[in-house]
Amino acid sequence: MTPIPLNDLGRRTSPFREQLAAASDAVVRSGYFVLGPAVANFEREFAGYCGVEHCIGVANGTDALEIALKSAGVSPGDRVALCANAAMYGTSAVIASGAIPCYVDIEPGRSTMDPAELERIASGPDSLRAVIVTHLYGQMADMDAVSACAARHGLSVIEDCAQAHGAIDQKGRRAGSIGDAAAFSFYPTKNLGAIGDAGAVVTRSERVANLARQYRQYGWAGKYDNRLPGGRNSRLDEIQASFLSIMLPSLDAWNQRRRHIAMRYSREILNSRIDIHPCEGSDYVAHLYVVRSRHRDALKAHLASHGIASDIHYPIPDHRQACHAGRFDDVILHVTDRDSETVLTLPCFPELTDDEVSHVIDACNLF
Repeated sequence: MTPIPLNDLGRRTSPFREQLAAASDAVVRSGYFVLGPAVANFEREFAGYCGVEHCIGVANGTDALEIALKSAGVSPGDRVALCANAAMYGTSAVIASGAIPCYVDIEPGRSTMDPAELERIASGPDSLRAVIVTHLYGQMADMDAVSACAARHGLSVIEDCAQAHGAIDQKGRRAGSIGDAAAFSFYPTKNLGAIGDAGAVVTRSERVANLARQYRQYGWAGKYDNRLPGGRNSRLDEIQASFLSIMLPSLDAWNQRRRHIAMRYSREILNSRIDIHPCEGSDYVAHLYVVRSRHRDALKAHLASHGIASDIHYPIPDHRQACHAGRFDDVILHVTDRDSETVLTLPCFPELTDDEVSHVIDACNLF
């Protein structure tokens, strides 16, 4: 069998080539290249899709997190709670905001924030200002429990939806519609991906939205009138916005295909050396299908020998990254550390064929 990649963006874009080329040509002809009508159109579409009033297009998902934090009232020196298992994206945004990361452990088997741990930290002597809740791997966190804790302690809630486009909880709420603000990445590999970098902040709050629009463009209240300190040059361009508008109508079908693949893995991988991901319901959009194994390196090599790509998302927790120079050496996150040593990502993208899925399953069961 032809080698099976972890993802294949060529398969993703192939059906849209003519539309994408036409959209690119239309932008070039229009003379509007940044924050023009195509951006405004996508912002309306994506806000409606998420079930919120406002969408603010920015340059990438990490900028979206930083701008969401600032717009929700986080200031330099504030403490922000977040998990440490998502490759420094949230941590980078917190530090760029001048705030202080405060790490919370995750729920076993889910990789999302443990609300009991958040409550324990929020009840401690050092007050928190906000919490970033990451819907990791496309699995929505327990937003009711997190929101209740945040309300008790007066915390702003920022949803990190970079891997959860289109996820819907049991109350029918889309990822991004529950917190005070939410950040999305449209990096090409995301469930809704651009053909380059792009991101967005979404919110129900007009005040947060107005601040986000200022923060994305130098802190301007008007052209060349800088009112907000900490403003950025972080703007969504017309070509990426046009591409996203073309692909947005396919997102729900893509997510359903991802779930179908994930459910096959969960049902059909029957190997005591591999712990599978329980996946049920629309609150999981299978951005990544992650298994756990105490024999991860051997499993990864075994899959490679069968022509199957795999990867580790993510091998080094934020609090153990070398860039911190020991700043967080006293942080203890038992579940996070254990996950970092056992997680392995299998191919799971909408264009994966049924035969390829079967090959992955057979290889896992042969391990």
